[in-house]
Amino acid sequence: MITTKTGSDAPRVDSPAVWRSSDTAWMLGLYGTAIGAGVLFLPINAGIGGLMPLLMMAVLAFPLTYFSHRGLARFVLSGSQQSNDITEVVEEHFGTRAGKLAALLYFISIFPILLVYGVSLTNTVESFMTHQMGMIAPPRVVLSVTLLAGVIGIVRFGEEIIVRVMGVLVYPFVAVLMLLAVYLIPHWNGELFSTSSIVASAASGKLGMTLWLAIPVMVFSFSHVPIISAFAKSKRKEYGPSLVDQKCCAILKRAHFMMVVTVMFFVFSCLLTLSPQHLLEAKQQNITILSYLANHLGTPLIGVTAPIIAFVAITKSFLGTYIGAKEGFVALVNRTPRIKNQPLKENQLNDLAALFILLSVWFVSTWNPSVLGMIEMISGPILSLILFLLPMYAIHKLPSLKKYRNKNSNTFVILIGIAALSSTLYSLI
Repeated sequence: MITTKTGSDAPRVDSPAVWRSSDTAWMLGLYGTAIGAGVLFLPINAGIGGLMPLLMMAVLAFPLTYFSHRGLARFVLSGSQQSNDITEVVEEHFGTRAGKLAALLYFISIFPILLVYGVSLTNTVESFMTHQMGMIAPPRVVLSVTLLAGVIGIVRFGEEIIVRVMGVLVYPFVAVLMLLAVYLIPHWNGELFSTSSIVASAASGKLGMTLWLAIPVMVFSFSHVPIISAFAKSKRKEYGPSLVDQKCCAILKRAHFMMVVTVMFFVFSCLLTLSPQHLLEAKQQNITILSYLANHLGTPLIGVTAPIIAFVAITKSFLGTYIGAKEGFVALVNRTPRIKNQPLKENQLNDLAALFILLSVWFVSTWNPSVLGMIEMISGPILSLILFLLPMYAIHKLPSLKKYRNKNSNTFVILIGIAALSSTLYSLI
């Protein structure tokens, strides 16, 4: 075992085989950031294409998630200063202009996710109040600002509190999500596995097209890009530069295995319960699969628990995403000429970020645009650049990352990134 002096600023270095409570907290934090609105909309997009694309998604889910986030974490860790976030690492390696561009792209890639969660949160509570509680929901302008003020109130307590709150929320969320998936088993109709459905899916000539167009939503559903920078910095401070890569990989593997198993079981259970027509209806209503199940099945248990699960999932994902959005916003503000000459204090930057996020998410939540449209057209392409292509470019360009070159996993990540980016551009045309 490797040991170091225990000063207040000294990194805590230990064997990467030792699993600490902080590792569990971050594993759950990564899971909590990823499993939110994207996952609750994934069955809607995945099921419309039939069984074959869904099976291919199940096969791709773990390598797509693990290899890409591992690459991004390694890129953050390649910075010379352990306190540097992803935008500062880009500036260190590629220059000031690249740093400014990275700060802008990083913020643009994450901020729309908050907008998605704001819309989903408002729609979930509104649907619950209308259909399950028999109430007249308040005007969206009032309901959305009330919900957002409550969630943003939590983030004001700091990053460590956010991670811990998300860790607490994950346990009941996973348990109830799996119980709900099991509860749906008696409602399975088997249409998804019918011979006619499989033949139609394979013979339609659109199998590859369906999978290709679903990749952006799939990327979004398993993405925890907003918290990767904070995760990598925290682990390097805790374990030191020599062991941090091994530890990050171990935490990511466990988090991603947990994601894939729970999410895909939930997705299959939902799709075995509903027909493609039901999924199209849910897409048109712009609500999560859980809210649709609550309205469709009409049973008291599902009616109460499904919206609550959706609310918890979206809330904890909002918390994790807020960390990255605030980080990107602060990076942009600090790079403006006036602020560079007269830097703001950290609490002033945090207050400014909170106010900006509250007002902008409130406006979009009141407007209520299509959630799936926002995922496909805004978050998907820039997330692909940040998550897939930037780390791979850095690995093949930077001497500090040379040891990670010539890996088959790198080729896989690049191909997925190109597929996600081209799919979004094709949808826009």
